[in-house]
Amino acid sequence: MKKILGTSLLLLGLTVFAQTKEDSVQFAKISTEILNNGKSYTELRDLTKNIGHRLSGSESYEKAVKWAEQKLRDAGADKVWLQEVMIPVWVRGKESLQIKTQSGKWTSLKMLSLGNSEGTGGKDVSGEIIMVRSMEEYDKLSPEQVKDKIVFFNYPFSQSYVETFRGYSDAAKYRTTAASLTAKKGGKFAIIRSLSSAFDDVPHTGAMRYADDKKIPAVAIGSTTADELAELLQSQKVTAKLNSNCGMKEEKLSHSVIGEITGKKDQSVIVVGGHLDSWDVGEGAHDDGSGIVQSIEVLRTFKNLGIKNNHTIRVVCFANEENGVKGGVQYGKTAKENNEKHLFAIESDAGGFTPRGISLDMDPEKRKQIQSWSELFLPYGIYDFKNTYSGTDLYPLHDMGIPAAELVPDSQRYFDIHHTEEDTFEKVNRRELLLGAVAMTQLIYMIDKNW
Repeated sequence: MKKILGTSLLLLGLTVFAQTKEDSVQFAKISTEILNNGKSYTELRDLTKNIGHRLSGSESYEKAVKWAEQKLRDAGADKVWLQEVMIPVWVRGKESLQIKTQSGKWTSLKMLSLGNSEGTGGKDVSGEIIMVRSMEEYDKLSPEQVKDKIVFFNYPFSQSYVETFRGYSDAAKYRTTAASLTAKKGGKFAIIRSLSSAFDDVPHTGAMRYADDKKIPAVAIGSTTADELAELLQSQKVTAKLNSNCGMKEEKLSHSVIGEITGKKDQSVIVVGGHLDSWDVGEGAHDDGSGIVQSIEVLRTFKNLGIKNNHTIRVVCFANEENGVKGGVQYGKTAKENNEKHLFAIESDAGGFTPRGISLDMDPEKRKQIQSWSELFLPYGIYDFKNTYSGTDLYPLHDMGIPAAELVPDSQRYFDIHHTEEDTFEKVNRRELLLGAVAMTQLIYMIDKNW
């Protein structure tokens, strides 16, 4: 009996070793293929330079839909289709912010209206600025102190967090709620310090929301402008004047773009994706052109290497992540209505910087299984599997019990340029971008083989 048991354990060990070696070889093939022949970088250049930023509802977004449809066909998808999505349409228009001190001279400030904010209807709206440095400080103000004023929320992006997404999450409540909080106490409009890890004069946009029907404007200014304004307010009265034409229009029909290679074993779906839209400044290179081209690269690599996928591998280029998440919601709704079986979903929506890990939003057993593959990923710089969140577009799938994940790139530079005019193709490094595609393809390979 001992001899039989020993022989069985030996055979099991040899089998595991052989499988690990086979996977290691396949990982190397995937990496070599993408680093040498990957098209992500050239496709990102095409998307950003020939189409540019792609706000939902804009003409450029509709061009991006056609672009993604063709790129998925070129990559070798067996099937490509457009999924209808009703999306909100927000338009920025012309805008300006000026301040005046006791000297009586108006000075223009660099600014951006926050996404989904109402404007001033092209009229000047002015008032005295009052500054608060935290939500708690604002809560102590009475309606009489705020009425007819402009509230400046000067809350800095925390530099204490090594993981910059924690700093972003900490400051994000000021962007989303500043307008409604100001309106509730009778203020005219809100100014926020941008959610930026950089010390520069670049304003950041991003989505805000209204708590009720009382809608006033909200704008953002860069870090150095915020510091200068704060210093002025320490010694004198400062008046602000805003003129903006932004606002919501009627919803319109648009599309997410989907392409897949059919599974050889069954039709169960593995999703890999990013969001095709971006804000209306910069070129949407890191957010999220990078995720789109990386996802297409996964499909292309499976085809180019002749990997016979057991399950259907589906690339989803989600519509409207930035100011509504309508694409992700519609995808989840359609998957549920069609009774599609989904095994796994991963999104790349944290920039095209060097990949460091994969965040796993799933039950403990599935998480442990993926973590058990960590030795395979180490040679490619992927070591961090501790986080437990997934991409925004995947929340509807996660709520259906589907294991979800997100690629985790190095984040130290991401919030320097996030949602700004600085998010351009030139900020993306070719090898860093391709290594992200390598990690996602390797993970999809393992999921497809073992689940």
